Amino acid sequence: MASDPSAGGAPAEMPVEASDDNLDNPGSATTELEQLRAEKAELQDKVLRALAEAQNARRRAQQDVERERKFGIERFAKDLLSVADNLGRALASVPGGAEAADPALRNVLVGVQATERELISALERHGITRIESLGKPFNAEFHQAMMEIEDPTVPTGTVVQEMAPGYLIAGRLLRAAMVGVSRGGPAPSRAASNENAKG
Repeated sequence: MASDPSAGGAPAEMPVEASDDNLDNPGSATTELEQLRAEKAELQDKVLRALAEAQNARRRAQQDVERERKFGIERFAKDLLSVADNLGRALASVPGGAEAADPALRNVLVGVQATERELISALERHGITRIESLGKPFNAEFHQAMMEIEDPTVPTGTVVQEMAPGYLIAGRLLRAAMVGVSRGGPAPSRAASNENAKG
């Protein structure tokens, strides 16, 4: 028996909720579920991409910090190399070295030698190392040929004179060595060619 609406009881008909329509049409519930799954997959993809981008940014920042730590002093180091060059030239300009100099000049030379050693040591502590060139095969990666020197006693292409030493910073070229290269001698040996290729 239906209740009388005027009697204050429950209404004769209950309002129908939207979800009740889904019960009548199961296809729309499946469609809505598929849409929600697609949205979930899209959001998961966005989250994964954002995490990957954040990780890449963090890795790039760490690489930048490491690169700056290794190579940040490069310009300063290049300026110091001219000081090292001048100390070397000062020592080379004294004929006979410290032993041949008069006693007054000997102490100055010993001081300049100590200063040069300390400067080279300080450079090495910061990853700046000198390239050994003399007697080695010419390598365009590390040497800048300033002249050719006729010398039939050494293989052609051997560094026989060094005008200015070269330097590496953390294994990367800071300054190429300025060298004189031999010509007119025998062809370089196979072992020397392999050493030159290895650098």
